[in-house]
Amino acid sequence: MITRAIRNIFRVNLNARKSENVLVFTDRPFEKEVVGERDRCRRERLRDIAILTAEIGKGFCKNILYHEYIATGNHGVEPPQELWTIAFGEKTIKALKTEKLLNPLISKKAKDSDIKRAEEIILRYKKYAVNAVIALSNYSTSHTRFRDFLTRICKARYASMPLFDTSMLEGAMNVNWRALAKRTRGIARVVNKAETIEIMTTNGTDISFSKKGRKVESDTGILISPGSFGNLPAGEVYLAPLEGTANGKLILEWAPTRSLKSPVTLIIKNGFVEAISGDEVYAGYLRAKISEQKENANIAELGIGTNDMAKRPDNILESEKILGTIHIALGDNSSFGGKVSTPFHQDFVFFRPTVTLIYKDGTRGVLMKEGKFAEAISCSGQAGGEFLYDTL
Repeated sequence: MITRAIRNIFRVNLNARKSENVLVFTDRPFEKEVVGERDRCRRERLRDIAILTAEIGKGFCKNILYHEYIATGNHGVEPPQELWTIAFGEKTIKALKTEKLLNPLISKKAKDSDIKRAEEIILRYKKYAVNAVIALSNYSTSHTRFRDFLTRICKARYASMPLFDTSMLEGAMNVNWRALAKRTRGIARVVNKAETIEIMTTNGTDISFSKKGRKVESDTGILISPGSFGNLPAGEVYLAPLEGTANGKLILEWAPTRSLKSPVTLIIKNGFVEAISGDEVYAGYLRAKISEQKENANIAELGIGTNDMAKRPDNILESEKILGTIHIALGDNSSFGGKVSTPFHQDFVFFRPTVTLIYKDGTRGVLMKEGKFAEAISCSGQAGGEFLYDTL
């Protein structure tokens, strides 16, 4: 089943062709990185999966490019220069360096004018870029300029698989991809009609924000169109809330890869985390990250899980895909419609949410009640606008 799931990444998810160049990469712990024994074993298995993926890929593509690099330490940090060179080509990187653009891009300090100039260079040399990417790094590259330029400008297909675990090949990856895509796109159509979203959970989380002007995206796992991007395992609807509009509180019971010993409370005001309370060690980590720069406290993303084969609550890559969950992220959202650029992006999953959509005319509809979707959405995937629950 494991090798079949990996073959399906090339055959079904990416529809890789023999003539294509496909990049497979992973990362390894840096010298002083603090990694627990359990997580160290997972990361060793992650490297094994990356090597096996590259080997299996040779049966599908003429040129498989495999690379390992020292981990960046945070999700959303730009990968190192050597990976940029492999992905975009030496001529592209030489031109970016000549114009003194590469370092600002990698450090996420590039100005709007710098980004525009970089886009022009990458467009000029896009024929040297890889055709598809399988990103098996521990730290996510989803919310980076590296990924954005590859998909948006070079039209590479990009499967982002941070924190991946072997068990996912037998669980969340063993899904009916056609049914998942249908359900996910249906939910996205409904959410896209809303202007404001309110979320409450049984653990006390209560937050609202505007999505005015923001497009809802679908992560279906079908990455066959030029420029397609998504996670594997897949299965979420996601958007960047309008900056400055989120207010309320988040009660965290799960860190990305473990349950918390006691809840951590985040107070949200005008789009940013204003205060963090809780005795858990993880609360101290979040306080430190937010103190580094204000942008790290930004309410960056709302996601809604749509994968009925996703089950694990202790790995954010899978838990955020669990059907009937929502996840909310802090930090960077510049790569999917937001305006905040920072080398930090962290998701948190919430169970049994009630999600209320408020439309432009003020009417309200309940998309999900305590983790249960409206029947028309969860069963047929059509999401035709009929709600199972009475409007509030």
